[in-house]
Amino acid sequence: MEVMTHSSNFLLPNPSADNGPSLTYALLVLNRRLPRFTPILWKHAQLRMCADGGANRLYDELPLLFADEDALAVRKRYKPDVIIGDMDSIREEVLGFYKNAGTKVVDASHDQDTTDLHKCVSYIQDLPSLKNQNICILVAGALGGSHHHEIHIQSTVEGPHCGLIPIGGPSKRSTTTGLQWNLTDAEMRFGGLVSTSNIVKGDIVTVRSDADLLWTISLKKGW
Repeated sequence: MEVMTHSSNFLLPNPSADNGPSLTYALLVLNRRLPRFTPILWKHAQLRMCADGGANRLYDELPLLFADEDALAVRKRYKPDVIIGDMDSIREEVLGFYKNAGTKVVDASHDQDTTDLHKCVSYIQDLPSLKNQNICILVAGALGGSHHHEIHIQSTVEGPHCGLIPIGGPSKRSTTTGLQWNLTDAEMRFGGLVSTSNIVKGDIVTVRSDADLLWTISLKKGW
């Protein structure tokens, strides 16, 4: 079974490659509250994108992270390279601001079969400038099923509280190592067992599952 390796070293000031190939980061901002470490992700990313209404979040919330600076200056400094989506959530004044600032806007309203997130991922995959590169897309910490996942814990910035949540349906078989309460071929589903309050016990956590899981982990104070 293929082993997929995950790490939160993109939260570090100078992320390393964890003894593997160097990564090219693409930051994708969704229409949800921005984490306070967004400027760090922005710094490491070679491509910064907003999925439709995510542009509203960037416009409204990022200046709040720089309370001592002029909001307009912050917005100009943190302008996305691309905005993609159905354009049914982004506000007109936000769209106009970023267009005037030089952001590329891709109206994908003709495609009603995929989500804005899928549209953004497809755009990244099709970029000629990113061909033959090891791309890491920074969005939410979702894990795909039917794989062996190896999660490298950055203990200086995250943990120890963590969780695994089945999304899209129950997981009939999930097995973990590196947690205080490990799972062994356990079934997880809402209304039954859900590992939402676990503890990381080592530097590496492994997860095997037959379904899609969402990995959550707490951040240290100050992050």
